[in-house]
Amino acid sequence: MEKSSKEKILEVKNLKVNFGEHKHKNVVVNDVSFDIYKGETFGLVGESGSGKTTIGRAIIRINPTMSGDIIFKGQKINGNISAELDKEVTEKIQMIFQDPMASLNERAKVDYIVSEGLYNIKKLSKTERKKLVDKALQDVGLLPEFATRFPHEFSGGQRQRIGIARALIMQPEFIVADEPISALDVSIRAQVLNLLSDLQKKRGLTYLFIAHDLSVMRFIADRIAVIHKGVLVELGETEKLYNNPLHPYTRALLSAIPMPDPMAEKKKVLKIYDPSMHDYSVHKPVWTEIEENHFVLGNSIEIDQYKIMLK
Repeated sequence: MEKSSKEKILEVKNLKVNFGEHKHKNVVVNDVSFDIYKGETFGLVGESGSGKTTIGRAIIRINPTMSGDIIFKGQKINGNISAELDKEVTEKIQMIFQDPMASLNERAKVDYIVSEGLYNIKKLSKTERKKLVDKALQDVGLLPEFATRFPHEFSGGQRQRIGIARALIMQPEFIVADEPISALDVSIRAQVLNLLSDLQKKRGLTYLFIAHDLSVMRFIADRIAVIHKGVLVELGETEKLYNNPLHPYTRALLSAIPMPDPMAEKKKVLKIYDPSMHDYSVHKPVWTEIEENHFVLGNSIEIDQYKIMLK
């Protein structure tokens, strides 16, 4: 979909995901397409219930897909795949979950939590496994001796670092970071974001970074896709999206970002997005490249208006 000379590591094509018995009625992700390039951080933004996490879980094969393709390094990884490819996906694609309080096994020690993924993938001795755990903990800024403790002995920020170590120990190439800082205190968020950025540079990682907060995205994402009720409405390079937000939903999300100046915040006018503002009864919406590497969903009338906004 997007044009680039960079190597594509992940391609999502016309993806549909549904839940429940009435499958065609309960579509939560509808015809979503995007590419992610090796070494970049691709942001996926939208309000709660928009389908962000569902897409992330479909990529790591937790959620089954209704139709469409998820292609990782040239191979389709959704649907029925070989045991060999499934093992490769388990190694090469990992996920950092949103809530560090809920995503760690309270009954297990850190040593087991971090190394659990290795048990079914690699045959390692106890000594080899311990070395890998110690290194993974050190890579995320934790002491190796923490391996003998339980999750309840750690703060929220430390627990999320354990979650990151659990992903890193598999030596992944691609990580789905599902709102990894939303459950953390504001003072800890920057530390975790800096850690993810440092790890990306050192290991050449590629991220799908999921969030509902556009202000965070500006500092970590190379490109951002905006999703509303399972449908992508805008996608572009980060600064283009911030400087020239076109779709009304994108503009509404940006208007909700808090301003550091109390007076400016007081005068700020929130934009409310009402989907009924679109009249698609005659002219249907089409995914359009409005400028280079900046895409927006709209019908012919809206696209003309967006072009005027860009001038």
